[in-house]
Formats: sequence, structure tokens, C-alpha cells
Amino acid sequence: MSSELSKVPTLDLNKFNNGNLDEQKQFVSEIGNSFNQIGFAIIKNHGLDSSLVSNLYDQIKNFFYLRDDIKKQYEIPEKNGQRGYVGKGKEHAKGSKVGDLKEFYHVGHPDSQGDYGENVWPKEFPLFEKFATKTYLELESIGLNVLKSIALYLNLDKKYFENKVRGGESIMRAIHYFPIHNLNIDKNAVRAGAHGDINFITILMGASAKGLEILTRNNKWIPIESEEDHLVINVGDMLERLTNNKLKSTIHRVVNPEKKLLHTSRFSIPFFLHPRPDMDLSCLENCIDKDNPKQYTDIDARGFLEERLKEIGLKSK
Repeated sequence: MSSELSKVPTLDLNKFNNGNLDEQKQFVSEIGNSFNQIGFAIIKNHGLDSSLVSNLYDQIKNFFYLRDDIKKQYEIPEKNGQRGYVGKGKEHAKGSKVGDLKEFYHVGHPDSQGDYGENVWPKEFPLFEKFATKTYLELESIGLNVLKSIALYLNLDKKYFENKVRGGESIMRAIHYFPIHNLNIDKNAVRAGAHGDINFITILMGASAKGLEILTRNNKWIPIESEEDHLVINVGDMLERLTNNKLKSTIHRVVNPEKKLLHTSRFSIPFFLHPRPDMDLSCLENCIDKDNPKQYTDIDARGFLEERLKEIGLKSK
């Protein structure tokens, strides 16, 4: 495919999971082309339990409506924002000094084998842990299936990513983009500044309001719109690096709402699928040739993550 896709395609994951060989090959080709051309895809028939998602959104809304002093009890600076609560304006886009207009709560793997250890749970809401843990594991499973299709697109073994990702540093982030109508904020501040994600792939469950936009190759911002029960999936910087730019980590942002909606909240739950910390992110040999020479120096996932956490304000220099 030689030209950029005109819009983000919607693909049927069930065709890859349960279809015949031709349907599976078609899905692999379509998602590979989409990630190569625009860096995003929308997935339907993924199997995520909609009632589970609804219950989790109820829990995160309850948490974020707590007073700030209560939420701050769950902020743990030594974990570099990778577990528990991260307060308003703490994170900013790489290269920006203006904090995003958001607060969020991070959940890691329930049996983490990464660097950041056990999760932190708000005692005010006993069901938060139950719904968050179950959703985390379902999203990890969906993400690993998507990575199987990516592996085939890259002419790798279908299970290439399995033992490099499962139980690693993947993070589920519950985000509250808070009302800004009565706040004295920087004129350049937005809900999420233009950025590329750190990880392999990001899976976004239906957000509670519009606002997500991606930057096309011809430098135009276009909105991402999907059905409530669809998942939006995009390539992160680690996968772009591993594939030597064959798969594209597209810059995206969350814009502020129109004036009449500045008093409203927006809630969102992205799942960031990360490799294990010791995975080598050196460019794959089959993604390097004379027309596309190696673009990146060698680094492991731990080193890349630590570097980026400093750049976005979650880890001290």
C-alpha cells in the first residue's frame, strides 16, 4: 500500500481468532497495512465483556470524584507514577513543559514480574480491585492476540511476543480529564498534549466523550470516532523502534472540549501493552535493508521506559 489510508479502518478480530485461513491472512494484512500507514486501527468483535467495562467505569468515576487530599493518599512518587494515583498536571508530553489537564490511576499486572511491584488499591471502593484486575487480564489477552497478528505480518513466529510481554510492565490507566471552566490554566494547556505512546500497542476502551485526534502524514489533525463497544488500537514508540519504523507510532492528542462543555468531565481507560523490562528493543533484522537502514541505537525496554518517564515528568532526573 503506497499512500496513507484516508481514515482509520475497523477490523474484525474474530476473523483472526476464529476464522478460516484466508480470513486470518486477510486480518493480518489489513492490520499490518493500517499500522504501517496510519498507526491506528479500530477493532470489533474482540470479546471484552461490556458489563465489566461499565462496572469499571463506575468505580473510576467514584474514585476521581473524591476530594484531592483523599486521592493523594494513593500517590507513590518512588514508583514513578507506574502504580496508583498521579495528580493533576503532573504528566506532560515529551518536549513540553505544560502539564496535561488530567489526573489518572495506574494498575499493573496482578502478578507483576516487572520492576514496579504490587498494585495500590483505594480502600474507599472495595470493588475497584475486582473489576480493574479482571479488565486488565482481559485486555492483556486481547493485546497478545493482536500482537500475534503483528508477528505474522512481520514474518516472525506467531508467538514471538508472548513470553516477552505477558506479566511484564503493561499498564492500565484510568484517566479523568477534569472540568476546566473555573480554572486559571496555561493558554497552551490541553487535556493531553501531542505525543506518541511509549509502549508496543495501546488499547483504548470507549471514552466517555469525544476529543481524541491523530496527526496525519500531511500534517492534519483528524478525529478518531468509533462505536462504544469497539476498541481503538495504536502502535507505540517501542514497536516503531523494534520494527525500524515499519510500523508507525502516530502522534495523537486529546483536545479541550468546546466552550459550552468546559464544565464537564471526560473519562478514558487506555491499556498500554509493554514488554518485560529486559527485552531487547534492537531493530529486527528483517526490518533492516538497503532502502531502510537501521534507524536506532540498541536499548532494552527498561532503559527506554526509564528515559521516557524522565522526559514526561514522572521520574526525577
